[in-house]
Parts: sequence; C-alpha cells; structure tokens
Amino acid sequence: MTADNTRNNGLLSIKGLKTYFFTRWGVVKAVDDVDMRLGTGETLGLVGESGCGKSVTALSILRLVPRPRGRIVGGEVLFQGRDLLALEEKQMRTIRGGEIGMVFQEPMTSLNPVFSIGSQVIEALRAHQELTRKRAKEKAIDLLTSVGMPDAVDRITDYPYHLSGGQRQRVVIAMALAGDPTLLIADEPTTALDVTVQAQILALLERLREERGLAMILITHDLGVIAQTADNCAVMYAGKIVEYTDVQALFNDPKHPYTIGLLSAVNELRPIPGTVPNPLEEIAGCGFHPRCPSAKRICRKEVPPLIRLTAGHQTRCWLYA
Repeated sequence: MTADNTRNNGLLSIKGLKTYFFTRWGVVKAVDDVDMRLGTGETLGLVGESGCGKSVTALSILRLVPRPRGRIVGGEVLFQGRDLLALEEKQMRTIRGGEIGMVFQEPMTSLNPVFSIGSQVIEALRAHQELTRKRAKEKAIDLLTSVGMPDAVDRITDYPYHLSGGQRQRVVIAMALAGDPTLLIADEPTTALDVTVQAQILALLERLREERGLAMILITHDLGVIAQTADNCAVMYAGKIVEYTDVQALFNDPKHPYTIGLLSAVNELRPIPGTVPNPLEEIAGCGFHPRCPSAKRICRKEVPPLIRLTAGHQTRCWLYA
C-alpha cells in the first residue's frame, strides 16, 4: 500500500516532541525530538523494538503520560490546527475518546472486570454524546455489532471474563469509536492474540477505517502488520525516529541500518547484533552506533539529523549526509 499524496496532510503534525521520565537513577529520554505527520484517512505505522518509545509517543499525543515522573518537556502536537499540549485539561477531555480514540495494548487493562461490557460501552457513548440510557443501549448494540461481536444483543450483559481475547479487543475498539473519532490510535492491538484472531482484528480495523474515513496510528513491533495495513511508516529506535517513508519504499529500499537489520531479522532470521541500550545510558552520537555495522567516526560523536532523501523519504543517518 502506498501513500496517496493528494490527501490532506494537515490532520496531525508532531514537531520536536520530547517526553522524559525523571527517576532517582537519572533521566530517561523516552521520546526525544520526534517529528511525525498524518493526513486524513491515512494509516501511519509506528514500528520498533520494545522500549523504543512507541507507546509513550501515543500517550504524549493524548497527554496521558504518567505524572509526576513523566513530563512532556518540548515540542508541539498539532491536531486539526490546535496544539494539544497548550490546551486546558477540560478541553483535552473532550478530545480524548471523542475526536481521538485509543485502543490500548492489553484489553483487560482497559475493561473494568466488575461491570458488564454493555454498561462500559454505554458509559463511553454517554461521555461524548447527549443520549438517554435507552438510546445509548441501542447505539451500544449497534456499535458492538459493527465491530463484529456475535449476538451483541445477548452479549451486552456479559462481563469481560466471559469473553475471549479477540472479543475483548472488539469491545475496546467499540469503546474507542464511541465518540465518533477522526483519529484512532491502536497500540499493539493484536498482541497476545492467536494468529487467526490477529488477522480478524487487523481486517476489522481496515474496514472501519474505510467505512468511517478514519486516520490511524498503528503501533507495532511486527513489520508484517505494517506491510498489511499502513500507508506510511515511522521506524523508531531509542526514542528517535530513524526512518520515515511510505511502506513500499520501506520494504523495497530501506536506508537506515536499523531498518535494514529489522527486515533481515524477519526475512532471513538474522538477528541484529547487540542489545537495545539501557534507557538511562546517555550514548554519544547516534544511538544505534554500538550495534551498527556501518558506523563511522562521526556516528560516535554527533547525533545525525533527520535527512531528507526524497520528497517522502527521510532517515537519521550520517551515511546519507
């Protein structure tokens, strides 16, 4: 799937985003000078190893970074022209779950085990729409049906523990859609699901995107998911975007040594040498240089900028300076 350059590129624009965690052991630069953009109806894949900053980026967009240790210390997040980082908390509450929906990584942490799934979807609907309880129940059934919940009329009285992992994820997706968002952020939505169920959830997200005209940020460590669903892709390593391009170029002509290593690990079962750096460790120069087979002297001393190769392809690597 390739990016459609005729689409509006102004839905979401992230510039210089920095989110740090201040711990007793030091500062963790979880998100460090991240730039991203997303157009209406597009899917952006955010890919990288565990701990690279993908989920913290999503939490930063919604200003859900856990305080007091976590803080957004720089940058801007422009959503439909508004800087979300500058809004009052009351304004943000109308955007979270309303204009921007979020599917969190583990559905059981998103669902309250002591309330039925119907009551939780109804609550999400009434939080963002002025509905009577009767009308909200009708819409909840419609919403659960639209995400593929079988026998939704009968299942709304079930509790989360009655459902399979795939069914719980469908409920979470329904709740994320309750405010009729224009942007959906899905954080590892297929983690811990069977392969066949993963395929169903991805197909569901793609169908919902087409039917509702949704833009989507899909966070994953699985390049196969990116190939199947995304238009553009941002590859993240140690808190920074190291490559940004459309999906076709990512797979046909990867530039950054880390991206090349990821693809080799998938296609040739060849692991990337070394390990992900300790987030408390301050690495001089490029964060990937200790594991990079092409590292030069400058890579060990100076942080490379995000270098524009073509109109839609950027990489953070001194090899292309």
